[in-house]
Amino acid sequence: MAAPSRNTRELLERSIRDRVPPLLTDLYQFTMAYAYWRAGRHQEPAVFELFFRDNPFGGGFSLFVGLHDCLLFLRSFRFTDEDVEFLRSVLPPTTDPTFFQFLRSLDCSGVTLRSVPEGTVVFARVPLMEVEGPLAVVQLLETSLLCLVNYASLVCSNAARFRLAAGPKRKLLEMGLRRAQGPDGGLTASRYTHIGGFDLTSNVQAGFLFGIPVAGTMAHSYVTSFTSLEEVWPETLVAADSDADPVDVISLAKGWLSRVCELLGAESGKIREGELASFLSYAIAYPQNFLPVIDSYSVGCSGLLNFCAVALVLCELGYRPVGVRLDSGDLCRQSIEVRRVFRLCSEHFSVAAFDSLIIVGTNNISEQSMAELNRKENEINIVGVGTHLVTCTKQPSLGCVYKLVEVRGRPRMKISEDPKKSTVPGKKAVYRLIDSEGHPFLDLLCLEVEPPPEAGRPLRCYPLGCKNSPASITPAQVTCLRQEVFTKGQVTQPLCSAAETRTKVQSSLQTLNPRHKRLQEPDSYTVALSEKLHNLVKELQKCCSSNNDFLLAN
Repeated sequence: MAAPSRNTRELLERSIRDRVPPLLTDLYQFTMAYAYWRAGRHQEPAVFELFFRDNPFGGGFSLFVGLHDCLLFLRSFRFTDEDVEFLRSVLPPTTDPTFFQFLRSLDCSGVTLRSVPEGTVVFARVPLMEVEGPLAVVQLLETSLLCLVNYASLVCSNAARFRLAAGPKRKLLEMGLRRAQGPDGGLTASRYTHIGGFDLTSNVQAGFLFGIPVAGTMAHSYVTSFTSLEEVWPETLVAADSDADPVDVISLAKGWLSRVCELLGAESGKIREGELASFLSYAIAYPQNFLPVIDSYSVGCSGLLNFCAVALVLCELGYRPVGVRLDSGDLCRQSIEVRRVFRLCSEHFSVAAFDSLIIVGTNNISEQSMAELNRKENEINIVGVGTHLVTCTKQPSLGCVYKLVEVRGRPRMKISEDPKKSTVPGKKAVYRLIDSEGHPFLDLLCLEVEPPPEAGRPLRCYPLGCKNSPASITPAQVTCLRQEVFTKGQVTQPLCSAAETRTKVQSSLQTLNPRHKRLQEPDSYTVALSEKLHNLVKELQKCCSSNNDFLLAN
């Protein structure tokens, strides 16, 4: 499918302004901003980082996406008069009226965003985004940026896991719109599951906005709405490459059905006439796109027989039926039987089109059942996934956080009783170290002022979670993970389409060592601090423990 047009790109940007206005945040962002403003601290330079603490789904990696929308959000960030009047009504009446004039003048012209490239494989504790600017403004951005990154990255990572479970050849169809958490959740899921590795979506709006190929045919309700061949109208179809008179397809279908039953030794008395009527009606409407669901009643006793009869009618008239969908029961076993019947028909009736018919499987597919499907013998070409994909049933949130790491040029650190909730202070550079086989093996966090690590040169670092034990490593290659993407109110890197980001995701995943990519019990990827950053952490922890940062009562 073609990339979105300029009109749809403009529609997408308007959509961000409508979906993520500056008021889409938590109230305490405004109360903190007011307190900063009241104390005269609102213009102090500050740096926040956005990261997550644990890799999702018990896996070894995540994917970072959502940056595109974050950039559009920053570019359009501005309070309207209506926004400000609403804030007057919800903030305490003692709030200085001049503060609302300050809000009305705010934008992101003083904000700089540095980020990991969108579509990159990322790991727990590595800063995905660094947001620098006036303290009040960058504080106000917190909730919205988290909202735009958290679910997008989670569902994209979930899609990548489904893709790994399915293998590279089988096509995957996202069909979770009706199960999603609201319209915005459904649209976000369709967009980022495609980026994560799904080939198709049932979501038409996602196809319109993001250029994702759309697919779908019929539901069981369509099949069960028919009861008799008398409901088929029109009853005729013109041959594909002919100007001849329309052909009576009902009579043709009855003839082919009798021959199919004879070939397979099937009982014609168990065939549902209404199902045959529904298939014929749909085939007359879409003779080049005939792919019905065949398990509304019984696959073996009715659905498969009716499909073969109608498909043979289409072949006789010069059309190519597409295939069938299975939506219940043992998909593997049924798909093998369906394929056996297709081959029999192809050979017996000399209809080569039956050799290329596809089988779609859909039945509450989870990551586990996808992996099982891949291990068992089956003939399924396309798998449709809905609920377990878009709702991320194994883990409902990625848990991204947004933490202050520097203010007025001084590093700041949250020191918690729970070590996992402590933060790493200071403005940083982030490097990915690559081994001699081309696989990433360590992400290194350094202070921004440090020289970058060099390929082929040993360095000393401190892996997180290793109780201050240093490690000596020598990278074969070094990649800087952070790039400046927004400054002075402008996006400074080209905005990528869904298709372009999808390509980046697949490329990034291919570099990952299989031991980090395993779906079950992957090896932990190492994230480490440089020696200078490690020493800064220890210094701040020591200052805290000696009460240097507290007011003492004498």
